[in-house]
Amino acid sequence: MLKFYFSGAPNPTKVALFLEEAGLPYEPLPIDTRKGEQHKPQFLAVNPNAKVPAIVDGDVTVFDSNAILLYLAEKTGKFLPAKGDKARGELLSWLMFVASGVGPYSGQSVHFRNYAPDKIAYAINRYAFEAQRHFGILDSRLAKQKYMLGDVYTIVDMDVWGWARLIPTVLGEAAWAKFPNLKRLVDEISARPAAQRAVALKDKYKFKAEMDDEARKAMFRHLAEKVA
Repeated sequence: MLKFYFSGAPNPTKVALFLEEAGLPYEPLPIDTRKGEQHKPQFLAVNPNAKVPAIVDGDVTVFDSNAILLYLAEKTGKFLPAKGDKARGELLSWLMFVASGVGPYSGQSVHFRNYAPDKIAYAINRYAFEAQRHFGILDSRLAKQKYMLGDVYTIVDMDVWGWARLIPTVLGEAAWAKFPNLKRLVDEISARPAAQRAVALKDKYKFKAEMDDEARKAMFRHLAEKVA
């Protein structure tokens, strides 16, 4: 059975969405990042980068949520657009857009808004601006069509949903007003039974909730080592 290493963070949750949508049997293996479980040797053997999600599918190991979504979609033939150069190009482009832009800028916006020991106005504005810009590009795309690749629900929509559903955390409670088309997509996907199961998966396990010294040491290792 496929092994799924996860936490309740955005990237594992979008992989959980695919697994639930596709009806794939899997063994959920919680990794409590606030306890530092991602740095244990047995998990580093799965993902040397010490990040969730990751999967082990027989003798195949895949890490990074975007790589996992693409691997699973190609393996199952589900939630992919019809074959063709145009569709394939759009699929890869938007997956990488989320991987290289939406996720990193959203994550850094959350970090500097909520977890950085010093509130650096430049950093807060820099990452919030870029997160807002990226979400704006998605919103404009969705103003023209139902889903990211047209009329068909695909892994790109799952990828977008993983981060976009947390826009209030990334940009503040009032931010949804700027992205009505993205809100429509997020609400539609969130109402799907598979999405509700994906979000609820974390509640079956007791993850550490406190952002205390142990959690900061595990998640923000740069605090213990000055390199610049």
